[in-house]
Amino acid sequence: MTTYISEIDVSLNNVEEQNLRGKGFKQLPGNLNKEAGGNCIYLWYKEGPKAITKIQVTFNDGMTTGLTRAGYKKINKNLNAGARGDCIYLWSYQGSGEFDTPIVEIDVTTDVNNEAAKFAFGWERMACDLNRKAGGAWIHIWVKRVKQTYICDITATDSFGLDADLFGNHYIRVDENTNRGAGGSKVFIWYRQTTDPKRALADLKVSINDKEAREYQDQNYRNVNVNLNDETCGNQVYLWYKQEESSNPIKAIALLLNTALADDYRKAGLTVIEKDLNAGNCSHAQYLCVYQ
Repeated sequence: MTTYISEIDVSLNNVEEQNLRGKGFKQLPGNLNKEAGGNCIYLWYKEGPKAITKIQVTFNDGMTTGLTRAGYKKINKNLNAGARGDCIYLWSYQGSGEFDTPIVEIDVTTDVNNEAAKFAFGWERMACDLNRKAGGAWIHIWVKRVKQTYICDITATDSFGLDADLFGNHYIRVDENTNRGAGGSKVFIWYRQTTDPKRALADLKVSINDKEAREYQDQNYRNVNVNLNDETCGNQVYLWYKQEESSNPIKAIALLLNTALADDYRKAGLTVIEKDLNAGNCSHAQYLCVYQ
């Protein structure tokens, strides 16, 4: 019988570690608070016949409402416990159907040198740095699914009002604000996955000015009609995509805030779109990366 990642949990201290071990959970190496000065925090998982199909991260209260309404399960343990920084929580969901592909492996990276190469082995990186605003190492959770998946739909939101509907329609939220540090709206990119490469997106672009937007429109790209820089003093930034049958469909996207890794990501075969999603702001640079 095939087994999947069926439960995840978090330990904040030695007592919780012993408790989870006694319940049959397996511990992943890698302190989720590495170099941030807080508790030694670890991610644990259990395998079973009913799969987790989605994992999300929240770092503010607004992000939680849609997850609760959509039936996600919260692990009520702050991943920044004992450190400064945002209160960060994990959420999991066990879904089924075309847009819910079971997770069969889970991993954590605490060393940036171990990130880029993982994409070639079918891993997906979760966007939120688990040391968000706490300093320390860059910490990311990664998942691998039972089959290769492809991105078939992409959208964006500039408020939390549509979250429950999008989660209910099996979208995954890229859990980092594209307006980070710039003020303005809380803007998030969302995507949906399929195992059918014929339904996948063929290309993604980013425009940071009117000239680029006109060029992509003339090239028959379709627009995601949400300004990723909404309500800031910066440029108008938009996503553009093509959805057509391709010999090189999009398998994964990644939001790269540690832009020093751009060369590593390129060497690993990703396309790094070096157009800052915060263009025109004196704030945190972000690049969108595409793996095909």
